Amino acid sequence: MHYGGDYNPEQWPEHVWPEDIRLMKEAGVTTVTLGVFAWARIQPAEGVFEWEWLDRILGLLHAAGIGVDMATATASPPPWATSAYPDMLPRTADGAILWPGSRQAYAPTSPEYRRLARELVTALVDRYVDHPAIVMWHVNNELGCHVHADYSDHAARAFRVWLQAKYGHIDELNTAWGTDFWSQRYTTFDQIVPPRSMPYSPNSSGVLDFKRFTSDALLDLYKTERDIIRAAGATQPITTNFMGAFPAADYWSWAPELDFISDDNYPDPNDPESFRGAAFTRDLMRSLKPDVPWILMEQASSAINWRPTNAPKAPGQLAALSAQAVGRGADGVMFFQWRQSRRGSEKFLTGMLPHSGTRTRVWREVVELGRTLGELPKLEPSKRANVALVFDWQNWWAISNRDHPVELDYLALVQRWYDALHRQHIQIDIVHPEHDLSAYQLVIAPHLYLLTDAAATNLVEYAEQGGHLLLSAFTDVVDETDGFREHGYLATLGPTLGIWLEEYGALVPPPQASAGTSAGDTAGTLRTSGGPGEDSAAVAAPWGELRGEYLAEVIHVTDADILGTFTSGRNQGLPAFITKSLGTGQAHYLATIPDDAGMTALTAWAVATAGVEATIPGAAQVPDTVEVIARGEIVFLINHGAAATTIPIEGVDVTADQPVSQVTLEQFEWRVIDVTPA
Repeated sequence: MHYGGDYNPEQWPEHVWPEDIRLMKEAGVTTVTLGVFAWARIQPAEGVFEWEWLDRILGLLHAAGIGVDMATATASPPPWATSAYPDMLPRTADGAILWPGSRQAYAPTSPEYRRLARELVTALVDRYVDHPAIVMWHVNNELGCHVHADYSDHAARAFRVWLQAKYGHIDELNTAWGTDFWSQRYTTFDQIVPPRSMPYSPNSSGVLDFKRFTSDALLDLYKTERDIIRAAGATQPITTNFMGAFPAADYWSWAPELDFISDDNYPDPNDPESFRGAAFTRDLMRSLKPDVPWILMEQASSAINWRPTNAPKAPGQLAALSAQAVGRGADGVMFFQWRQSRRGSEKFLTGMLPHSGTRTRVWREVVELGRTLGELPKLEPSKRANVALVFDWQNWWAISNRDHPVELDYLALVQRWYDALHRQHIQIDIVHPEHDLSAYQLVIAPHLYLLTDAAATNLVEYAEQGGHLLLSAFTDVVDETDGFREHGYLATLGPTLGIWLEEYGALVPPPQASAGTSAGDTAGTLRTSGGPGEDSAAVAAPWGELRGEYLAEVIHVTDADILGTFTSGRNQGLPAFITKSLGTGQAHYLATIPDDAGMTALTAWAVATAGVEATIPGAAQVPDTVEVIARGEIVFLINHGAAATTIPIEGVDVTADQPVSQVTLEQFEWRVIDVTPA
């Protein structure tokens, strides 16, 4: 189990370093990430490298038995680089230059940045490739974090090259983008620019391709550095730190290029439900490379600094959220950072060693967590869950374009479907729509606005081979170019499902805070008067009645069983929920988007219909603020709620090495139970 955090010794005088090492040993630190933002110290001028300080700290760490996650230091070019080559700076869609003085001040496609980065990485790995302290390599840092997309001339040239490689001929691009609309037809690739600020709506297909290009350009930075490290003979695993469901990078396409997944995650202690969002992120990271344990590379020990209000973590919350990561497949719990910075933008971001030192609660909890993690047995990689939730970056990019019947926050909606299952203590894998689904009893594929032919075929074959498939509104709208297929809506899945879709029937969007609100408040009532301005649609179905939001689609049944109808609004009496037997399985389609209560009821029905069991027997009696996570035969129980709770479970308490028949957990208390049959 890796335990530690980012270490920035260049921020401190050398006489502090031995004290750092001593305290790391006290805290149970096994691994530190070194050099993430050290480019200016490693290379004070072009062609000039100063290694002595880095040699010394590597030697100190190795002598203490602390491994190093060696960063390539390319995340933040030093002032001499941006002064000498100002053209490397990125530009916004408005053409504004993003100047140095912060971090990540580079255009990912800048030839000068890429040359300087290659020279730095080559020199670094040549010197340290065989250093015994280094246990892994860390490429760049949070690629794309602050510059989600660059619109510079460098990006324009690289985008044209990318497009030519994809389409081959300009006529193919014109067809895919539909450029005869609004006289956008191109005669050469050189006429194309990134979707910079323009008078009105951009070409949605062009925007989608630019997002694909941006993800590929950032990934190419990773691959370039990784290949330099490998070519030098490095045998240690190589990674770069992800940022959860990060909008600018399609991590499905990135994951095969990494030896293992690492992730940075900062849930908000002020939000009592944030642990569910953290759970979604951690299941996503686990699912990207399902048979390889991942590492939580960054989290805060307590408060951070970039939200409008930055609450400290409550007593025990640091350990509870760390246990959540381990339960969901992590073999490393790391922090940003080891020693809290005295200066700079992140001086209020708490470290493992806070400003107030070892007399603090945070320090005591850091030491206790290190001890507890060190006592855990070797854990098996997480088993596949029985329920899969489909999440697709390409669809996210397309559905976030403007000019749709209604604006949908795809990530927020997917997380709401996840939360509905999480509350029922159902373990969930996150999957790509084209991946193998055969192992799952239930697959939920919400709001797949962009649906490729391959994904449609995969979903249908899954159901035909005995699976239970649940689809929801605003699915199968466009193809991979963000264009309509012949026959319009639901053109691919509709004939198989035995339905056709006439129109989308947009509703008034609910307020941001609609989750958990009750009938009669500002989120709308269960019954509406119908006609323009309605904000919800009631649906009667096998699980009872739910309230639909955002859309009330007008669907017509040709060959399917109607299990639910709209009971109010424009669609009163029309089909709302259908099911169709496909081969030895079933597919279900809901023509609206449920509120939170409706999602919970619908998913409970789907879970029961598919024969899915909860993580442990009796899970239905466990409060939904308690996480129940199985990693092999090891079950993690974590209480995120304010009230103490007792959970019946037969097994052996791993840390206490005592048999148990029930476990009582106070707030943020967690236990690890081995439920291996005797």
